[in-house]
Amino acid sequence: MRDRESTPKGGSGTVPQTAAPEARGSAPALPQEALEIAAGYAFTGPALDLGALLWEGRCLPDAQIRIPLSVLNRHGLVAGATGTGKTKTLQLIAEQLSAQGVPVFLADVKGDLSGIAAPGQSNDKVRSRVAEVHQQWAGTGFPAEFYALGGIGRGIPVRATITSFGPVLLAKVLRLNQTQEQSLGLIFHYADTKGLELVDLKDLRAVVAFLTSDEGRTELKNIGGLSTATAGVILRSLTAFEAQGMADFFGEPEFDTSEFLRTAADGRGVVSVLELAAVQDRPQLFSTFLMWLLADLFHDLPEVGDADRPKLVFFFDEAHLLFDDASEAFLDSITQTVRLIRSKGVGVFFVTQTPKDVPAEVLGQLGNRVQHALRAFTPDDQKALSATVRTFPNSAYDLEELLTGLGTGEAVVTVLSEKGAPTPVAATRLRAPESLMGPIEADALEQAVTASGLYGRYAQAVDRESAYERLQASRGAKGPDEMRGAKGPDEMREAVAAGERKAGERGAGERGPGARRAGQKAEQKEQASVVEQVVGSGMFKSLARSIGTQIGREITRSIFGTARRRR
Repeated sequence: MRDRESTPKGGSGTVPQTAAPEARGSAPALPQEALEIAAGYAFTGPALDLGALLWEGRCLPDAQIRIPLSVLNRHGLVAGATGTGKTKTLQLIAEQLSAQGVPVFLADVKGDLSGIAAPGQSNDKVRSRVAEVHQQWAGTGFPAEFYALGGIGRGIPVRATITSFGPVLLAKVLRLNQTQEQSLGLIFHYADTKGLELVDLKDLRAVVAFLTSDEGRTELKNIGGLSTATAGVILRSLTAFEAQGMADFFGEPEFDTSEFLRTAADGRGVVSVLELAAVQDRPQLFSTFLMWLLADLFHDLPEVGDADRPKLVFFFDEAHLLFDDASEAFLDSITQTVRLIRSKGVGVFFVTQTPKDVPAEVLGQLGNRVQHALRAFTPDDQKALSATVRTFPNSAYDLEELLTGLGTGEAVVTVLSEKGAPTPVAATRLRAPESLMGPIEADALEQAVTASGLYGRYAQAVDRESAYERLQASRGAKGPDEMRGAKGPDEMREAVAAGERKAGERGAGERGPGARRAGQKAEQKEQASVVEQVVGSGMFKSLARSIGTQIGREITRSIFGTARRRR
C-alpha cells in the first residue's frame, strides 16, 4: 500500500471513515483495525497533536493521534530507552501546552531543553518528518524562565528553607533509615513548637546539638527522646551533605512555586526550565527537590475539580531516581500526592526508561502513556519488555515486536478520552518540535536569566537571624523555657526589614512597654505575645498555627511534612 498523499487533509482530529482512493483508484480501503484506532482519537474539544498513526509499517497522516487538553491533569508516563526521543517528546508536548495557555515545568537533566525559548531550525530531517505526518511547521520560540537549584548552574536560584522542606524529604536526601527519619521528625516538631525556624543546614545542626546537650536533653523526653547515637548519625549526614556542596540549596529567599503558574503577556503559558545538568551527579538530591516543588504546589493550590485545562503540567525527568531506596512511607506519600494533586489542576508526567521504574501504585494513577522503543539485549531487558507489554490495554499490535522495532521519534501511545476511557493503543510517528532542538547559546541563556523580573527577587541569598543565632544567644543565662515567649519568625523578618532588632526582645520577659516599637506594628506584636502567653498549651498552639493566619507564623505540614509560610 502506497502513501495516500493525494488524500485531502481533514484537519486536526479528522478521521477517515473509508479509504480515500488514490489518483488512479487502485488503493484498497484501510484495514478495519486501523480505522477503529483512528476513530478513538477523534476528540471534539481542544487537544494536543502528537503525530500520525503507524500501521503495518506505513505512516497514515490523516489519522492523527491526539491527547485531549482536559485529561492532562490525569498524569502520564513518557518512557523509552536512551536515545529514542523522550526529550523531544517532552518538548513537543510542552510547546503545545504553552500555545494553549497552560504553564509547564520541565526538569532539564541533560541541559538541552533551553532551546524551547528559540525558534527551531529547518533541515532535511525536520522537512521529512513534517511531510510524513502532514504537520504545519513553523520555527517558534516559547516564553521561558530558567532556574537552577541553589544557583548552581545557569538560572534563577531555587532554594528552600529546611523548615519548609520538611523531615520526610530531608530524610530521603540524607539517606536515613526509618528510625532516624522518625527522630528527625521529632526534631522538626520541637523546632516548630518553639518557633525556631530552620532556614539552612547550620540551623538544623544547632537544634540537634542543643537537644543532645545537658540543657536540652529533657526537651523531647515525654515524646520519645533523641538518642545520642541517632543524633550523631544525623549530624554526620548533615556534615557530609554540606561537604559535598549541598548547603546552597537551603536558605532564603525561598522560592515561591506559584511562579510556575504564570502566563505571558500574549496569553501563552510560561515554560519553567529547571537546569539540573550541574547537579546530575547528585540524583538523590535533585529528584527529591523536584518532589518538594510538587508537594509545595499541592500544599498551596485550591481544589478545582475537573477543569477544561490544567493549571500546570509538571514533567518529572529521571523519575526512577525518586523511587530508588525509598521507604514505604515515602512511596505512600508520593502515591497520595499524585492521586490528590489532580483535583488541584496539576498534571504530572513521569519520564523514565521503563514503566517498571515506577511503583505499581503510582503507575496506576497515570492515565496517559507515550512509550518509546525498548531494547531487549539481555534477559533482564526481555523481562522488562514483557512487563511493559502487560501494562497496556489489549491491542491490535504485537507489542513485543513493535516496541523493539520503533525508530527514533516513534512511540506507542494510549491516552484517556474526553470521557475518561482509555483510547486504543496506537503506534505513532511523532511530530517535530517547532522550537530549537538543543540548548541555546550560553550568552543568550545568561541574558535571559538576568533580564527576568524574578532575578532580582531570588538571585541574592540572605542569612537572617534564625534557629542557629537564637540558640547561640540563648546559651548560658537563657534556657529553653525562656525561649517559649521569644519572637516568632515573622516578627524576626519585620525586625530585620526595619533595622530595629533589639537583643532584649529575645526573652518573653523582655517584651514590656519599653521594648515596644511605636505605631501599629508594636501593637500587633504585643497582641501576638499576649495570645501566646494566654494560650500556653502546645496542642492549642499547633492548632492556632494552622488556623491563625494573622498571628505570628503558621506551621502546617502536608503529606510530605513540608510546610509553607502563610502570609
